[in-house]
Amino acid sequence: MTHRPPARLKPLNLVPMTPRSIALLLVSTLLPAWTLAQVTIDAPKAGWRNSAGAREEYTQAVNYPASSVNLRPGQSETAQIRGRIANAPKGKPATLVVNGVAMPLELREDGRYARPYGFGNGSNSVEVRSPDGKSRARTQFVDSYEGKTQSRLRVVLSWDSPGTDMDLHVVTPAGGHAWYGNRVLKDGSALDVDVTTGYGPEIFSSAAPPKGNYHVYVNYFGGGADSSILTVAQVAIITNENTPREKQQVFQVPMRAAGELTLVKSFVFP
Repeated sequence: MTHRPPARLKPLNLVPMTPRSIALLLVSTLLPAWTLAQVTIDAPKAGWRNSAGAREEYTQAVNYPASSVNLRPGQSETAQIRGRIANAPKGKPATLVVNGVAMPLELREDGRYARPYGFGNGSNSVEVRSPDGKSRARTQFVDSYEGKTQSRLRVVLSWDSPGTDMDLHVVTPAGGHAWYGNRVLKDGSALDVDVTTGYGPEIFSSAAPPKGNYHVYVNYFGGGADSSILTVAQVAIITNENTPREKQQVFQVPMRAAGELTLVKSFVFP
């Protein structure tokens, strides 16, 4: 057996780096991190809390012709979702996920966001994702107020195009009809807002839903400048939220033209 001599390694001719070239290398390496959106959640705060006595408004102000999700003055922080997305891409909403239910989140020019939300007692989670989905922040809290009004039925409508007006309609077993022209029903059920500027969401909620048949419709009320764009509406139906019996159903419905009315789901509660 013959033994080969060990191979000789050729010396590398390393070019010394100047301070300028080092700086350029650092900038090219770190620049992507600087340009990523940075998501912060100012409210709700993580941890334990008790919302007894807090002023929590469910319905929002409606200001036509351009109505969007808004926060009433004096709204308690226990019923707010608020924060900022720095360096957020323009032209698209962020994504808000509350207790596993996703919905669009409108951003101001400076990247700030603020909206009301009717949280129940017990454990709640909030996640905010940047418009491009590359950055996110999450918080979780427990509300120990046992007398807090709890949503047992929630219907969330959102859609994927700006400048369009979709309307949520919910018909209850007693014949009640919740829509933008009749947002609060006699049994206490309510539709929070009428969004006319695109994306939504519009949320119907009931703390004591009557037993029986419910019907959920989406109406394509009006489109933007380009009426040929297909808009996809998403409807999430959540029953017995934050309980072991919680059930979530999500439906996506293509909406093609203004005036279209679609029955999304008929169901029996409970």
